[in-house]
Amino acid sequence: MLLVKQELLGSLAAALESLCPGAGDKAAFESPKVAAHGDWACTAAMQLAKPLKRNPRQLAETLRSALMESEPFVRWVEAIDIAGPGFLNIKLKARAKQQVVSEVLAAGAAFGAQTGGGRRMLVEFVSANPTGPLHVGHGRQAALGDALCNLYATQGWDVYREFYYNDAGAQIATLATSTQLRAQGFKPGDPQWPEAAYNGEYIADIAADFLAKKTVRSDDREFTASGDVNDLEGIRLFAVAYLRHEQDLDLKAFDVKFDNYFLESSLYTSGKVDAAVQRLREAGKTYEQDGALWLKSTDYGDDKDRVMRKGDGSYTYFVPDVAYHITKWERGFAKAVNIQGTDHHGTIARVRAGLQAAGVGIPEGYPDYVLHTMVRVMRGGEEVKISKRAGSYVTLRDLIEWTSKDAVRFFLLSRKPDTEYTFDVDLALAQNNDNPVYYVQYAHARISSVLAAWGGQVAQLAAADLSALESPQAQALMLMLARYPEMLREAAQDFAPHDVTFYLRELAATYHSYYDAERILVDDERLRNARLALVAATAQVLHNGLAVLGVSAPQKM
Repeated sequence: MLLVKQELLGSLAAALESLCPGAGDKAAFESPKVAAHGDWACTAAMQLAKPLKRNPRQLAETLRSALMESEPFVRWVEAIDIAGPGFLNIKLKARAKQQVVSEVLAAGAAFGAQTGGGRRMLVEFVSANPTGPLHVGHGRQAALGDALCNLYATQGWDVYREFYYNDAGAQIATLATSTQLRAQGFKPGDPQWPEAAYNGEYIADIAADFLAKKTVRSDDREFTASGDVNDLEGIRLFAVAYLRHEQDLDLKAFDVKFDNYFLESSLYTSGKVDAAVQRLREAGKTYEQDGALWLKSTDYGDDKDRVMRKGDGSYTYFVPDVAYHITKWERGFAKAVNIQGTDHHGTIARVRAGLQAAGVGIPEGYPDYVLHTMVRVMRGGEEVKISKRAGSYVTLRDLIEWTSKDAVRFFLLSRKPDTEYTFDVDLALAQNNDNPVYYVQYAHARISSVLAAWGGQVAQLAAADLSALESPQAQALMLMLARYPEMLREAAQDFAPHDVTFYLRELAATYHSYYDAERILVDDERLRNARLALVAATAQVLHNGLAVLGVSAPQKM
C-alpha cells in the first residue's frame, strides 16, 4: 500500500500542478474523521480556491475529473466523493488495501523503517547525579529517551545515547559527608546528623560496604574502599562508584543502554569550560558588572542577561552546559536532543544563547529539548510518596519490582511528556482490557496462538491470494497497518513516542474486532491463508511498534 499511496500522491501532485503551477507540494492525504466517508481525504481544492479565485466545490469537481482519468486512480480507486465545501473523500479498491499485507510480510521487522542518509544525532537522557537511586522521574526520562532513540533509528538516523552526570559539586560533597557519618555510627535523627544529609537506607548500605573494604564496579569506573572513616575523599569516590553501579543495575533492569557516560568534571580538566568562556569574551558577548561576568543573552531572545562567573570565581551551572553542547557539535552531531525535567525550562534560552554567541557554527534552536513532568504513583487507591530504600521518593526499581519492565515502559510513555501522569500500580497488574499494555500484548499473543494452531510457517503466507480479504473488518485492519510507517515518521518528527502507544492500542482494538467478526482457521484453504496472512502481518506490526517502545511481544499470556 506504500507503493499505492506514492502512485496516487504522484497523480494528485501532477493534477494540482496543472491547476496551479507550484501547488504540487500540497499533495497530501488525510484520514477522514468518519470512516464511512472514505479511506482518505484531500483538502487541496479548498486550499487553492482562494488563490485561484474559484468556488472550492467547483474546483473539487475539476480535480476529481482529472484524478479519475489518471492511470493510478483508475487502478486503485473505487470512487471519489465530494463533501461539504470541497472535501475529496477517496474510497480505495479492496486490492489497494490488500497490498499492505504483502508489504509487511516481505519487510518483517523493517516494515515502517526508512533508509539512512548518514545523519547522526545524540540523545542525552537520564543524566542523574550519582547521589541516590533512580526515581520514577528518571524512569520516565529513560523510557522517553530510549523510545525516541528507537523512533529516530526507524527513520534512518544513526543514534548515539549519552548519559551526562555531575561527578563533583555540592551534592556529591553531601553524599560523602552523609556516608562518612553513617560509617561513624550516626543516623538520621541524631543530634550530629545535618538537616541537608541524605536519609535513605542506601546510605547505610554504602557505609557498611565501605567499612568492609569492598570493591565496586560500574560501566565507567571501579573503586576499592579503604575502610578508613577519616578518608573523606576515599568515601566520596567509593560512594559515587557504588551509586553508579546501582544506577547501572536499575538501567539494566529497565533494558536501557548507553553508548557513553560523559563526566561534567572532564569539561573542567580538559579546559573546555575555560575555552568556551574565552570564545564568548572574544566575541564581545560578555561584560563585567558587580564583580561578576555576564553573558549578553538578551541579544539572543533571553528575558535578561545571565551571570556566567560569580564573584567567588565559580561558574554558574549553564556555563559547563554551553561547553558540553559545543563538544556535541564538534563530535559531529548535527542534531542533539535533551530529555530533561520541566524544572530545566529556564536553562533552554541561556544555553542556546551561549551556543549562538560562541560563534562556532551551531544553528539556532540547537539543541532540541523534550521536557517531562514528574510522576505520581498510586497503589491500593493511595498515593505512594516514600520508598524506605530512597528515604524520600519512589524508585524506578520499586516500580519495576511491583509491576514489570514492560508495564513501566508502556505506562510512562502513554501520555505526552509535559502532561502530569499518575502511575496506577494496580492497573498495571490487571489482566484485563483496562490495562493498555496487557491489551496490546494480548492481541499479539492471541495471533501467535492462532498461528501455532495452524502449524505452518509464516513465510508460506507470502504467496497467499489476498483477494478474499473484502469484509469491512478486514479492510479496516489493513488500513490500520498501512498507517504505521507514517505514524512512525510523524511521531519522530514531533518527539512523540506516546503516539506509538495510541496507535498500538487502536491497532489491537481493530484486530480484536476483526477476530470477533471472522473465523480464521476455516476449511477453505484459500480463505484461511488470506486471513492468516492478514493476522500474521498484524502480529508483525504489533511486534515492531512494541519494539520501538522497548516492550516485549509475548507469544503466550
